[in-house]
Amino acid sequence: MKHFFVPLATAIRFLTLVPLSWHASDDENHFHASLYYFPVVGLLIGAVACSLSLLLCKFFPIQVVSVAMLVFLALISGCLHLDGAADSADGLLCSRPREKALAIMKDSRTGAMGVVAIVFILLGKYAALSSMNSEILCLSVFFMPLAGRCTIVFTMAIQQYARKEGGLGTLFYTEKSKKPALVSLFVLLIFLALFCFKVLLILSVALFISTLLFSRWCNGKFGGATGDTLGASCEIAELVTALSFATLL
Repeated sequence: MKHFFVPLATAIRFLTLVPLSWHASDDENHFHASLYYFPVVGLLIGAVACSLSLLLCKFFPIQVVSVAMLVFLALISGCLHLDGAADSADGLLCSRPREKALAIMKDSRTGAMGVVAIVFILLGKYAALSSMNSEILCLSVFFMPLAGRCTIVFTMAIQQYARKEGGLGTLFYTEKSKKPALVSLFVLLIFLALFCFKVLLILSVALFISTLLFSRWCNGKFGGATGDTLGASCEIAELVTALSFATLL
């Protein structure tokens, strides 16, 4: 049981703001193993988001619930992935060479491109969620964090790490990332088939295409992935998931 819960605790500490201190000193020995538990963390976040949306839909209009869900999904991860999306936009959309672009992404200040990227992502999510009825919205916010965390693992499997000097992403990068990527893909497909088969095909295709295109863009600009681009891939996956569920209307 310890082999299950310790890597899970590591994944929870990294992907959320949940104040879980159990076996925190062992994190450095379980970063690679914790990749298998990214989908589990996504499921836990999704379950809480789904429950909150069901409750809020009884008292507030769908537009208010949509904003509340966006706030929850951002805050539960400490806005880590939104920050990565902003930094990625600053680096990808600048006209500087690779090394300078990577340096720009390390800057703690957010540039104009980063701000625009965050605005577009949040507007896209809000437009999709606020167009739904309460039932579809609950399904959407359940699958958004799951798809986002699964996409992070899948992206690690198809991209090498871009920073030679290392970075946050190196904590999780391993040559054996393909196996947890397959597990993540299997978990996502199984839950889609069980709970929302109607959106299985369109979401699978949309996630595959968006992840592949973004990965190729990062490869061309940086020569691989960074911690920031992995966070951006999570945000893109959540946006694509919301848009895919909106097609059910």
